[in-house]
Amino acid sequence: MRLERVDATDARAVLRGLRGAVLGAGPAIACGAPAGTLPDEVPAGTAVVVTTSGSTGYPKSVALSRSALTASALATADRIGDGAWLLALPAGYIAGVQVLVRSLVAGREPAILAGSFSAHAFAAAAAAMASSDGGVRVPTYTSLVPAQLQTVLDAVDGGDTAAARALAGFEAILVGGQALAPALAARAAAAGARIVRTYGSSETAGGCVYDGVPLVGVGVRIQNGEVQLSGPTLADGYLGDPERTAAAFVRDDAGTRWYRTGDLGETDGGRLRVTGRADNVIVSGGVNVSLDRVERVVRQIPGFAGAVVVAVPDERWGEASVVIAPGDASRHADATERVRAAVEAALGKASRPRAVIAVDAVPMLRSGKPDRVALAGLSRAFRDGGAARAE
Repeated sequence: MRLERVDATDARAVLRGLRGAVLGAGPAIACGAPAGTLPDEVPAGTAVVVTTSGSTGYPKSVALSRSALTASALATADRIGDGAWLLALPAGYIAGVQVLVRSLVAGREPAILAGSFSAHAFAAAAAAMASSDGGVRVPTYTSLVPAQLQTVLDAVDGGDTAAARALAGFEAILVGGQALAPALAARAAAAGARIVRTYGSSETAGGCVYDGVPLVGVGVRIQNGEVQLSGPTLADGYLGDPERTAAAFVRDDAGTRWYRTGDLGETDGGRLRVTGRADNVIVSGGVNVSLDRVERVVRQIPGFAGAVVVAVPDERWGEASVVIAPGDASRHADATERVRAAVEAALGKASRPRAVIAVDAVPMLRSGKPDRVALAGLSRAFRDGGAARAE
C-alpha cells in the first residue's frame, strides 16, 4: 500500500488523509515523520504511521492498521457513549488521530480548535459545537493533556464563566499523555468537569484503559512488575525496525500477542494502577529510587502540581534528582526544604530531591508531554552551575 506523508500540523489535512485511510481505499498516511525517513510503501492494511514524540530522544514510527484504529474508536464509544468530538490536541499524535477517527467512525464531522490552545479558544470551540438530533442534544466529548486542563482551570479560577461552561458541558473529557496530578483532578471535579483518565500509547492506538479498567477486548497482565497489554487495538509494530518490534510485542504460549509497555504497575479489584516507568529508577547511595513515585509526592504539594522530577549525577550518592517546577511556590526561599521534607516523610531520606529548580514553564512537546531531553539539559545546567546539595 502506498504511504503518503501529511502535514501533521494541519488538522484538516490529517482528517482528509484519515478519511481515505480508515473509511476508504487509502493511501496510508504518515504523521510526524521528517521527509525522506519512511518508505513509499507499507504492508497492506496499514492506515496510519505515527512517529512518537520521542520525549526521551528516541522517536519510533508506529504502524497502525485500519482495524486497530476502528476497534479503539468503537470500544471508546461503548465505554463513554457516542456523540460529537472536539479536537483540541495536535492532530499528528495518536490522541489527536483518535479524536478524528472516532468522529469518522461515528459519521460526524469533528470540531477543530484552530491555532494555539487557550482557555478562550477552547470555550469558543466548545460553544460552537452545540447541536441537537431530533430535538435531543448531541453529547460532546474532547481529549486533553493535563497542561491544557490546567490552563482552562486557571481561567475558571480567574472568573472566566465561558471556560467554566465549556468544561462542565462535555459529557466526558479524556485526559492522558501523562499522569494527572491529584490536585488537578480535584480542581476539575470541583469545576463540574467529567474527567476520564486514559492509559495507553501509540502502540495501543491510544488510550485503551479508562479509569483503570480496560476497554472491551483489551487484556491487561503484569509480568515481572511490567504492565503488558493485548487486544485488537495493538499496532502492527515499528516500521522498518523488526528487532525493536520483536522486543516490544511478544506472544504467550497460547499465541496471544502482548505489548510490553515498559511501565510498572499492579491490579487491584480488576483496576490497573500504573506506578512508574521501569527505566525511570536511579540508584542513590545504593538505594533504588523511583523518580515517578517522587514526582507523585511532589505534585501533591500545594503549588507543585506541574512539577517534573529528573535525575542528576551526584558525586557523593552516585545519582540524585532535582525538581523542575513552574509557579511562585518554586521560587520561595524554603521551596527545596519543603519538597525534601514531604518526600522524606512519604518515601524516606534516599528519595529526597537535591533541589528545586524554578522555571517560567516546563518545556513541553507538541504532544503535551514534558520534553525530557530539554529537561535533562536544564538539570545539566544546574549541575554545571555548581549548586550544592541540601543536607
